[in-house]
Amino acid sequence: MPNAPAADQRRLLDVQALDTRLDQIAHRRRTLPELARIAELDAQLADLHTALVTSQTAVTDLRRELAKAEADVQQVRDRAARDQARLDSGQGSPKDLQALQHELESLARRQGDLEEVELEVMERLDAHEGTLTEVTSAHAQLVASKTGVEAERDAALAQLDAEAEQVRADRAARAGGLDAGLVTLYDRLRGQLGTGAAALRGRRCEGCRLELNPLDLDGIKAKGPDVVVRCEECGRILVRLPEGE
Repeated sequence: MPNAPAADQRRLLDVQALDTRLDQIAHRRRTLPELARIAELDAQLADLHTALVTSQTAVTDLRRELAKAEADVQQVRDRAARDQARLDSGQGSPKDLQALQHELESLARRQGDLEEVELEVMERLDAHEGTLTEVTSAHAQLVASKTGVEAERDAALAQLDAEAEQVRADRAARAGGLDAGLVTLYDRLRGQLGTGAAALRGRRCEGCRLELNPLDLDGIKAKGPDVVVRCEECGRILVRLPEGE
């Protein structure tokens, strides 16, 4: 059983309290509600991004389809205009003029069919453009929400980091000059158990919250104040406190 000054053992409880605070700060850092909210927004953005790409693709395809439909209609109109000009000029044989008249009638029907196609494409495009506007707006709102939550996260992290920096400074001050062997044992136990030292209050170890049996307790009381004792149940360093403390 190693020895360390009783005062160092008592200070070790202060170091442990500060280490516990650092662990709590690290836990708070990992479990900030803003982190969960950002993850939720990321999932929503991923889903909405898919819808946005799908909508953008549909609008692009329909604009291309509309441009083709408009070109087809214009081509028929241009052909009809040329035929009408030739017919109005009266040049050509009666047979040729009659053929032009028949072609104009055919072109008129063709133009009507193409204009119906053009109108149908325009209606579908209008609907998809409306959807795209809604999805784009929703996406922008989510991005803005995420930006706001990220700012809240950064502020919370900065506050926690500042708190942790102060606690680490306090710990360094409390740990300075402690018995090297005591610190080595404490660090090893803390790595294994999460906490390396606990107070002994009455018969109870404050680390595992169990009461020592009378035989173990008598054995501890029989040891000198500089003897480092450990809990028989959890193995932590037991720091004996004066009665009533």
